[in-house]
Amino acid sequence: MILPVEPDITNHRFTVSGNRIIINEKRASRTVVRNAGGAAVKPNILFIMSDDHAAKAISAYGHGLNTTANIDRLAREGMRLDHCYVTNSICTPSRASILTGTYNHVNGVTTLDTHIDNRWPNVAKHLRHGGYQTAMVGKWHLGEGRAHEPTGFDFWSVLPGQGEYFDPVMIEMGEERKQSGYVTDIIADKCIDWLDARDADRPFFLMCHHKAPHRNFEPHPKNRDMFDGKDIKVPATYDDDYANRARAAEQARMRVRMDLKYADLGLVQPEGGDEVGELCVPGSTERRVPHPQDPRGLVLIDRHTGQSFTFETEEELALFKYQRYMKRYLATIHSIDENVGRMLDWLDDNGLAENTIVIYTSDQGFFLGEHGWFDKRFMYEESLQMPFLVRYPEGIKPGSVSSDIATNVDFATTFLDYAGLPVPSYMQGSSLRGVFEQSTPEGWQEIAYHRYWMHKDAHHNAWAHYGIRGHRYKLIYWYNSALGQPGALGADEPPEWELFDCETDPLELVNVAGDPEYADVFADMLERLDARMIAIGDTPEHDSKATLGSVNGRHPT
Repeated sequence: MILPVEPDITNHRFTVSGNRIIINEKRASRTVVRNAGGAAVKPNILFIMSDDHAAKAISAYGHGLNTTANIDRLAREGMRLDHCYVTNSICTPSRASILTGTYNHVNGVTTLDTHIDNRWPNVAKHLRHGGYQTAMVGKWHLGEGRAHEPTGFDFWSVLPGQGEYFDPVMIEMGEERKQSGYVTDIIADKCIDWLDARDADRPFFLMCHHKAPHRNFEPHPKNRDMFDGKDIKVPATYDDDYANRARAAEQARMRVRMDLKYADLGLVQPEGGDEVGELCVPGSTERRVPHPQDPRGLVLIDRHTGQSFTFETEEELALFKYQRYMKRYLATIHSIDENVGRMLDWLDDNGLAENTIVIYTSDQGFFLGEHGWFDKRFMYEESLQMPFLVRYPEGIKPGSVSSDIATNVDFATTFLDYAGLPVPSYMQGSSLRGVFEQSTPEGWQEIAYHRYWMHKDAHHNAWAHYGIRGHRYKLIYWYNSALGQPGALGADEPPEWELFDCETDPLELVNVAGDPEYADVFADMLERLDARMIAIGDTPEHDSKATLGSVNGRHPT
C-alpha cells in the first residue's frame, strides 16, 4: 500500500481510491451549539472503551448477570443502543475501524498480525487540527514502534501489546515507564491527571481504553470473592451440539469445557501456586485445563488461596469451569464500572457534564457460555453486538433507547459531526447524531456488514467469513480461506451459507439457508450483501457452489 507523508489535514480531506488517497472534502451535516455571544461551543468527547465486554454483562441491558451502576448512569441519563455491531469481531481490526472510520480492507488492519500505518489520517488528527486537545490512554493494540505508535494525540500513554493487569509497563510518548498497581485503576488515574492538566479553554477528545476484562480475566484483589456463594445462570445453549450449523461452529477451539487455560481460571496444578508460597512450573498456567470424561483423579488448586477442587463427574467439572470463568470475568468488570464512576464524578465536580459527550462501549462483544463458548470472532450475536451507551445532556433525551443499526465504522464520523468539523470522504461511516437525537435520517442503514479474515487462527481455529445483520435476518457466508492474510492459517474448507431468522430464532440454532420457505429471504439478503460489498469496495468470495444448508440436521459431508 502506497501512502504519502502525513499531509496537512487542516484544510484538506482524503478519499481512498485503490491504493491512493485523493484530496477532497465534504461538510458535516449539522452545526455546533453556540453560546449567548454567538461563539461556537464545541462539546468535549470522552470515549471509554473496554476490551471484550459483552452487552449482557452490563445491567442496563437487563440480563441480570451483574450490576454496573456507574455505566448504567449513561443509559439512565442518555441513550442505550441495542443494535450496535462490530465490523470485524477481533481487537486490533475493530480499533483500526474506530480510529479511521473505515472498513478493514481499506485501512489494511484485517487480523491481529497486521498493524496500523500511522501515516494514515485518523479522527484524532482531524479533531486536533480542529482545535481539540487529544489524548489516548490505555490499550492501543495497533502495533508498536515509530510506524505504528499513536499519532494525532497531544498526549498518549499506552500498554504494549495486551499489557499486564498488575504493575504494567506503559509506553508514554515513546518512553517505557513501569507503573505500580492495578491496570484499570492506573488507566483511569492517567486519564484524570491529563484532564486536570489540560488547557481548560479548549475542548478535549479523550480515548480511555481499558485492558479489562480481556482474558486472563484478572479481578482486582479486593473483588476476587465478590461472587462467592452465587450461582451464575448457565445459558440455554451451553451444551450446544452445533447441529444444523456451519462446520466452523463445531471446529472452533473456544469451548468453556475444553479450551480455557489454568491462567484464565486462576488455577494451578498440585505443584502449588505463586500466591500460596510456591512458584508455578514455568508455562504451566498457559496449558488448557484437562477435561477428562472421568475427572475423579483431577485436582485443581486456586492459585490465590491454595483451595483444592475435585470432581465426581464430567458435568460437575464443566459447570465448575463455567462458574469460575464467569465470576472472574464479572469481577474484573466491576473495577471498570468503579472507574467509570470516578470519571463521571470528575465531570460533575468540574462543571463539565452538560457539555461532554460520554460514550461507553467495547471493541466487540463476547461469548459468556452461549453455544458453549468464550471469546468472540464469530458473527453470531453475542460476539457481533457491541454495548453502546451515550450521554450528552445538550442533545440526548435521558432514558432513551434506539433500535437503529449502528457500527463501529460510524464512530469517527459522529465525533467530527458533533465537533462541527468537515467529515472526510474517505470515511465510510455515517454520523450517529440523528440516531442519538431520535431524528434518524431517512434512508438510514438497514444492515450491518461484518468480515472476519483470520482463518483458522492458531489459538481459536475460527474460520473466515463475512455477512450482514439486518433487523430480523442474518446472512453469513463461510468462505473458509486464508487468502494470504497475516495470521490466517490452515487449509481451505468447503464454503457454506447460514441464514438465521433472529426474530423466531434469537439463539441462532436453526440455519434456514436451505429451507424453501426462506428462499425469497435468502435471495433478498444476498442482494443486500452484494450491494453493501460494492458500496464499501470489498471483494466478494461467494459463488454458487457453497452449501446452502445442512443434511438431516447435521453438517454436510
